[in-house]
Amino acid sequence: MPEDKDRPDTVGHGESESADEYEKVCFLCRRPESKAGKMIELPNNIHICMDCMQKSFDSMNNGNINYTDLINNLPPNMGMIDLSSLQNRVPERQRLKKRKEEKKESKKSFSIKDIPPPHKIKKQLDEYIIGQEHAKKVMSVAVYNHYKRVFATDTDVEIEKSNMLMIGPTGSGKTYMVQTLARLLDVPLAITDATSLTEAGYIGDDVESVVSKLLAAADNDVERAEHGIIFIDEIDKIAKKKNTNQRDVSGEAGQQGMLKLLEGSDIEVPVGANSKNAMVPLTTVNTRNILFICGGAFPDLENVIKDRLTKSSSIGFQSELRDKYDGDKNILDKVMTEDLRTFGMVPEFLGRLPVVFTLQGLTEDMLVQILKEPKNAILKQYKKLLELDEVKLEFEDGALRAIARRALEKDTGARALRAILEEYMLDIMYEIPKDDSIGEVIITEEYIEHTGGPKILLRGQDIPMLTTQQ
Repeated sequence: MPEDKDRPDTVGHGESESADEYEKVCFLCRRPESKAGKMIELPNNIHICMDCMQKSFDSMNNGNINYTDLINNLPPNMGMIDLSSLQNRVPERQRLKKRKEEKKESKKSFSIKDIPPPHKIKKQLDEYIIGQEHAKKVMSVAVYNHYKRVFATDTDVEIEKSNMLMIGPTGSGKTYMVQTLARLLDVPLAITDATSLTEAGYIGDDVESVVSKLLAAADNDVERAEHGIIFIDEIDKIAKKKNTNQRDVSGEAGQQGMLKLLEGSDIEVPVGANSKNAMVPLTTVNTRNILFICGGAFPDLENVIKDRLTKSSSIGFQSELRDKYDGDKNILDKVMTEDLRTFGMVPEFLGRLPVVFTLQGLTEDMLVQILKEPKNAILKQYKKLLELDEVKLEFEDGALRAIARRALEKDTGARALRAILEEYMLDIMYEIPKDDSIGEVIITEEYIEHTGGPKILLRGQDIPMLTTQQ
């Protein structure tokens, strides 16, 4: 009989020399070390991951099972597993080799010289974001002042944090603006949703889990995380509920729980996990130098502002009509802290967000610009896709206007543009690879309006071949 080293599916004699090349595998869940994390080693080369060990402890502590009676009264055809008789032998074809660690360039220390001045920050934002001039200017100045505050350690004047509150309709670019800003500054960014945040002790995400995401984005580098940015979206969803007799664990209590984060305090967060109950080490992160940006659509805030502006209405020539501001597209620009308090935000929370600015709703002209001007514009993406098939794609100006009008009807901002283009480009992207003679496709206004089709130019032809709308 051949020895073990000659058998392809078993661990051979020469295994010990290259054992470090293979990953440890959990005996219970069969996950490798790269997925399950650090393993606990048991006798006979058996490994158990932290999650499975924690589940075992929880089952033993929470259960009401008498294990002595269970073992003594087992049926004849059942027996307990004897770990000492097991060998953690994994067939060779099922063993995972460890990935070679890539050499990471050591990150240079973060300093004030790495932060460009406000006009350069805005210029970089202009390359990706159309319109919103006031919002980009406010954000550029606030970010620059924040990082000046971080590195101003030798001053006698204590500079307060410039946390921001962004207010704008859905699809106006709140999240995209923060993502672009973090990418330009090369700082860690954590984006979270306020809808899942609850008071500590209740089902949902603890407010401190926000810092855990930032630490993960900084590759568990605490010093780098403490200079990062946290964007909390849908902040209007934790507004104080009106006319409720129940405990508001996800509304006012959620805002109260965030106060210490916004102000700056030492937070204990788990490393590599979202729950403090996991068997992972804890580290302390100071949020004093973390920039918090909150954003929300604040639906019906327009009505609160209109009520405030027209509450002094009276009968007579000097009275203001109730419908005076109904056609005002920029009504959100007139927002005041009083309006946000009426909406349901607590004063202590608003006091820790000193920079409040609004984003404008998108117009038809802005939507046309969004389609074609940014660096990663949607039209440029489709043109690149068809270039890979050696086909040129063009859009007539009338077609772009028609797409923008349809997007305005959906009332979901710039998000509607992608959905509309996907609808009209489906047949084109499906038919183009069939015919190698097609050289150019021109999207017409008639095609968007369902009264005609796109223009097709064959290779070597200058006369377009019109296709009918099916």
